[in-house]
Amino acid sequence: MHTHTFGLETFGDVTRDSAGHPLPHARVIRDVVEEAVLAEASGVDHFGIGEHHRADFAVSSPEMVLATIAGRTSRITLGSAVTVLSSDDPVRVFQRFSTLNATSNGRAEVVLGRGSFTESFPLFGFPLEQYETLFEERLELYAAILESDRSMLPVSWQGSTRAPLDRQRVFPSTETGSLSTWIGVGGSPQSVVRAATYGFPLMLAIIGGDPRRFAPFVRLYRQTLAQLGKDALPIGIHSHGCIAESDREAQEALWPAWREMRDRIGRERGWPPTSEREFHHEIEAGSLYVGAPDTVARRIADTVLAMGVQRFDMKYSAGPLSHEHMRRSIALYGTEVIPRVRAHLEAAQQGTDATASPSPAAARASNAGLALPLVG
Repeated sequence: MHTHTFGLETFGDVTRDSAGHPLPHARVIRDVVEEAVLAEASGVDHFGIGEHHRADFAVSSPEMVLATIAGRTSRITLGSAVTVLSSDDPVRVFQRFSTLNATSNGRAEVVLGRGSFTESFPLFGFPLEQYETLFEERLELYAAILESDRSMLPVSWQGSTRAPLDRQRVFPSTETGSLSTWIGVGGSPQSVVRAATYGFPLMLAIIGGDPRRFAPFVRLYRQTLAQLGKDALPIGIHSHGCIAESDREAQEALWPAWREMRDRIGRERGWPPTSEREFHHEIEAGSLYVGAPDTVARRIADTVLAMGVQRFDMKYSAGPLSHEHMRRSIALYGTEVIPRVRAHLEAAQQGTDATASPSPAAARASNAGLALPLVG
């Protein structure tokens, strides 16, 4: 049985100054570091940073930012959200994260994905026609490197998209022979089966609609693990959210930023413009976790219970949503939402009704021991 854990994620979305001008990427990156430090102080378990190669997201090298955060934190798990493995070199990915694992005393984790944004492919010289092949081959090599690190034996590999390895070791080695690695999945059954086949925990990116639509993926993952004779592994959910003192305040803060981000990406992908009706529907019955701490805690607990997952990560950044709003959301998520979610989950296990919010003392006690290990 896996303990429930809770994380926060950001893509380093470019925010604005008081005059409405976009902040420089360098300032946004420094703000992300401060947000991660606050997340640990607030009791959050995990902090993830996404890799992107476009003007509206400041972070193209999450590991560099995570390494800076590692020097200013002591407990929180530090990971990617995600690493675009298809356009990266598995050898270098392992080397960067095993180095981060060393400097953070074992707190690094990799979340591997194909990438829903594709700017990295032409940037690094990879043809989009090989989108699937690149990920499949690179994941195979990455898994072989992990096994080599575990067994301390050389790795040999050959494929069509990279030079082969012939009885080579990849350094630095990890201290434990293990580097926590998850697979991020956006909606492909093949990706779910692939994660189970390699024995990686599953992170479901659910960014729209009723999260229960993804329940078949959870069943498929568990069935595949069982059929392969593998032990049960944790499953996580990545969704967007925003927290404030009241439901109205959270919605009013997020709506303009969410609309701008949603419509910018939508224009690139051929989606129709969004509307306030869609926004509120996502909050009430979809995959936006927006509101006061009680509201958000109940919705997260409902999703965790309905899906039977062990981890929930909330992307707290949303386009130009201000650094100040994000800091408040982070603090409330860690100090107010997480203790309430845990109380709801405990009550559900005991068959009682957690109608009362935990006291401040209980919240502090809950936050005092949140350094829970990930299975990876």
